[in-house]
Amino acid sequence: MAVTGVLRPGFVQIRVMDLDEAIVHYRDNLGLDLVRQKDDFAYLRAYDEFDRHSVVLRQAEEPGLDVLGFKIISDAALADFAKRLNEMGVKTDDIAAGEHCGVGRRVRFSVPTGHVIDLYAEMELSDNGPMTKNPDIWREEPRGMRISRFDHCAVLGVDIAASAEIFEKALDFVVTERAIDPEGNPVAIFLTCSNKAHDIAFLAGPVDAKLHHASFLVESWNDVGHACDLIAQRNISLDIGPTRHGITRGQTVYFFDPSGNRNECFAGGYQHYPDNPVREWTVDQLGKAIFYYEKEVHARFTSVLT
Repeated sequence: MAVTGVLRPGFVQIRVMDLDEAIVHYRDNLGLDLVRQKDDFAYLRAYDEFDRHSVVLRQAEEPGLDVLGFKIISDAALADFAKRLNEMGVKTDDIAAGEHCGVGRRVRFSVPTGHVIDLYAEMELSDNGPMTKNPDIWREEPRGMRISRFDHCAVLGVDIAASAEIFEKALDFVVTERAIDPEGNPVAIFLTCSNKAHDIAFLAGPVDAKLHHASFLVESWNDVGHACDLIAQRNISLDIGPTRHGITRGQTVYFFDPSGNRNECFAGGYQHYPDNPVREWTVDQLGKAIFYYEKEVHARFTSVLT
């Protein structure tokens, strides 16, 4: 499948309450490389990412999500998306190149659930990215949980249908899967800009602008198990797992960073193509949809948000 507009989730900026402690977690436990630390910010990347960084940590008084960035194929496409957003009545702001380290011009907007989204076409390449000439499978042996890339975010708010509509109509995302209540209202919407099972998920909740989790791809079910071993050995706060989703079919473990932001190690999931119908779950089967083996959702998974 040709990806021609929005390429992928490019970076996530997460608020943390102790930057040094957070760096230890994301660098040593997840296995990301620390690219730069400056003032209240730290920039990190995974071993299989070409771009300069994919995770930004910001020192703050409370945890949560600052902004989610999506990389666009070209400046021309970036300008077109800005025009389409404006035509939908979505206000956009231009952010000059360089205001975010290593990133070109950005188009910023907010969705009805209160989440801030950045679109950009340019980011500096990493000095230590994947090899491209007679390449080994990795330049240096992966560390920690062996994260290969930042994969997606699940965010929570009230009017998820309106937020998803912006992604569909202005940015050409498609819905792969959703869960609905008895009246047909969505309680979860999973969207992709590629052929992944999802690149962003909107979850219905009573408050806006909340982060449910930031997800990081690992290579296999064995790597999910390896992450669980580290979670136990290093006394990382476990949420749930190892287990599997019904929605997306992904294999997973959820845990928390030291500030209480939920992380996920994710493997597998089906491939989506444009001619695929939308998969749909009803709320009476939501336990199985979220945790396929356990068939129930524990209270912490729905109540702990940042």
